[in-house]
Order: sequence, then structure tokens, then C-alpha cells
Amino acid sequence: MIETKGYAAQTKDTPLAPWSFERRELGPHDVQFDITYCGVCHSDLHQIRDEWNNGIFPMVPGHEIVGRVVAVGSHVQKFKVGDLAGTGCLVDSCRTCENCQHGLEQYCLNGNSQTYNGLEQDKKTPTYGGYSNTIVVHEDFVLHIPENLDLAATAPLLCAGITTYSPLRHWGVKPGHKLAVLGLGGLGHMGVKFGVALGAEVTVLSTSPSKEQDAKALGAHKFIVTKDPEQLASVTGYFDFILDTVSAEHDYNQYLALLKTDGVHICVGAPPTPSAILAFSLIPGRKSLAGSNIGGIAETQEMLDFCQDKNIVSDIEIIAINDIHTAYDRMLKGDVRYRFVIDMATL
Repeated sequence: MIETKGYAAQTKDTPLAPWSFERRELGPHDVQFDITYCGVCHSDLHQIRDEWNNGIFPMVPGHEIVGRVVAVGSHVQKFKVGDLAGTGCLVDSCRTCENCQHGLEQYCLNGNSQTYNGLEQDKKTPTYGGYSNTIVVHEDFVLHIPENLDLAATAPLLCAGITTYSPLRHWGVKPGHKLAVLGLGGLGHMGVKFGVALGAEVTVLSTSPSKEQDAKALGAHKFIVTKDPEQLASVTGYFDFILDTVSAEHDYNQYLALLKTDGVHICVGAPPTPSAILAFSLIPGRKSLAGSNIGGIAETQEMLDFCQDKNIVSDIEIIAINDIHTAYDRMLKGDVRYRFVIDMATL
């Protein structure tokens, strides 16, 4: 077994703290890479507090993981020692169901293996994430990280990036489309960058007037303060797509009114409580309310290659791992532009 150092929550009521554990020895198709940086996702906080009632403890969070390969199994074909490598939200899936066969491992019908707070495909062995110094992953779930991009700023692409890229690609966002990005946080700022790079006219919808300058700096063409009835009315029936990144409670009906006929409101944020959707918010314009969850492995690699070509990375603030709880507190207040990334050299 491989001795590993990390930060773990021992229970939902205890803070993250140093913890030593063991990774498996390399199998024939495994890749081991030492972790240089790990992004901090809002879901890390949800999970260590067991707010989704699915906690497996001790829990080592982190699913935006980048580093360099230090060892490969005897049959590995895709990586060699010294390569940059990354792992996102998944470390395995059944490989055999209809969705996996179509490159949709994120929707594995038999249950994929999450990078942390999950189980390996034996349905018994817990998975531990990237708040640690090294990781072992099957080569099919390891991603090639472009050498030309800032490594720390690339880490959040493996969750925040693919979560916003995948729906824009699925619904075919392209030049001529009018895209609204609802919310300008870790997900929203990536939605703006991708929407602009795909050629759409991008508008940021936000409750915070103070974010207009940031939105424009990210490339947004327009900015609408959603608390201003006059501004909101000016874009009624205007958008082809709304990419909704908001995880706080909000009124979907208000935003469905901003869509054109056949417009699609795409949810990637996850509010904690159910929302009432009026049928007549959908029926008159043949509108759709849809959802999307990360991307498959091939699509995630496509996204990284797209970022390489377009020189796209996340806007980040690097932190030491012993500052993680301060970072969580700031994240809850929206005090980050736009993603925290842990320098694992501080472990």
C-alpha cells in the first residue's frame, strides 16, 4: 500500500485536520501522480458537513486535482512518468451500461465511483480525494493537462470548467445565440468565458451591481441587475439559453420569462429546497427547464484541449491547506474571485 498524507473530516461535526491513510498499490492500468494543486469546490463543504445525507467518514475532499505522474502500471499506454495529469469528479464507472458506452460516465446507470465520498466499483472500498499528497487512478479516468496553461488555475476546470462547458456543448451554443449566465461565482465565471469563446452574445444576470465590472472584464457583453424590474423587463423573451449556476433559492419562473420560444433554462446549481414551476412559464413559449451534471471523461479532455487552444483557465486565489476553513467561510460570503486552489506543497 502507498502511505498518503491528507486532510480529512473524521465526522460531519469535526473540522478538517491532518490524517494519514493508504492508497492502493498500482494495478496494471493504474497511474499514480503526486498532487500539486487541488481546487476547492462548494460541494466539498456540503459533503464534509454531510448536508446531502450521504457522508462516508473519514472523508478526504477534493475533486479538482492536478499534478505530475510518478509511477504507472505495467500495462498503462496513455501516460508516462513526468506527464502532467489530472482527475476530476470521477475515478471509475461500470464501463458497460448504455451511458458509459456513449461516454456519459457521469450518468452511469450502475453507479459511478466519485473521486471522494464514494465507493470503488467493488461497492465496498471508500474513495479519498485530492486534499492529499498523491493519488492512484485507473488510466481511463486520468486526464492529460495542457503544459501551456497555468497549472494551479487549470485545477478548477476539472469541476467548475466541465460543469459549464458540457451543457453549452450539449445544447450547441454557437455564434448567433444569446446566452445568459445567472450568477457570477466559481461556475458562472467559467460559463462566461466558455460562452464568449463559443461565439455567443453573453449577458450576466446578477443580484449584485458591484459585479458588473468583473463580468465585463471576463468578456460578458451585457450585465443585468435582476433586482431592477426595468433592467429585467428589457430582456424579456430575449435569450436562447440561460445557464443557471445559482445554488441559493430563487424563482425559476422569473427567469423562464426571459427565454425566447424554444429557449432552454439549464440548471447546474443545486438549491437546497424544491421550487414551484408554473406550467404557464413553459407552455406558451415551448420552453424547457433542464439540468446537467459535469461531463464524461472524453468530453472533459475535449474541454481541456479547448482551453489549451483558447488559453482559458479559472480565476483563482491560491491558499495553504491549513487555511481551508477560512476559505470555506469566505466562500459562503461570496468573498472569492472566483475559485480557491490549495497549494499541496503546504500539506
